Amino acid sequence: MVFACVFPGQGAQSVGMLSVLASTDSIVQQTFAEASNVLDLDLWRLCSEGPEETLNQTMNTQPAMLSAGVSVWRCWKARGGQNPVIMAGHSLGEYTALVCSGALEFQHAVGLVQTRARLMQAAVPEGAGAMAAILGLPDDDVQAICAASAMGEIVAAVNLNAPGQVVIAGHATAVKRALAAAKD
Repeated sequence: MVFACVFPGQGAQSVGMLSVLASTDSIVQQTFAEASNVLDLDLWRLCSEGPEETLNQTMNTQPAMLSAGVSVWRCWKARGGQNPVIMAGHSLGEYTALVCSGALEFQHAVGLVQTRARLMQAAVPEGAGAMAAILGLPDDDVQAICAASAMGEIVAAVNLNAPGQVVIAGHATAVKRALAAAKD
C-alpha cells in the first residue's frame, strides 16, 4: 500500500481532542509532556479541559496542533504503521510534517511554533481581526464579496483551501459584513 500523509493546521483543534486515543496509548500524553516542558504550560490539560477560548488563542492552538499531529504519528509508527511516500501539511501542519519526516526535532519545532504563534498573535490586537471559512461558493464570488464588503477596511480571501472552501480574514467588522453577504 502506498499513501500520503497530510497534517492539519490551526482551526482543527477542539477541547477533548485525542482523549480516546490517549486513554489507550500513553504516547499521546508523553508527546504533550515534551511540548509542555518547552512551553512551560500544561498543554495536555488545556487540550483536555479547556477553556475553549484559551485553546483557540493562536499562542496555544499552534503548539497544541503540532503536538496532536506528532502524537498521532508516533502512535501510528508504534503500531507498525509504514512510512508514507510523501508528507505535507496545511499551514502550521508543515511543521508537523517536518517533524514526522525526521527533518526537524520535535522540541525545536515546538519552540519555532511558539515564536511563530506569538508573532502572529501580536500582529493583530485582540478582537480587531477575524477569520472565517466560507463553504459552497466559487472562489471568484468570495473574492468579489470581500472587495464589496471592505468599505475602507481589510477583508480578503487568504486561503483557497479547495474549490468551494475559502478562508477570509481581515478587520472583524469587515469579515462580519462579508459573511452576511456570503449567506445572502
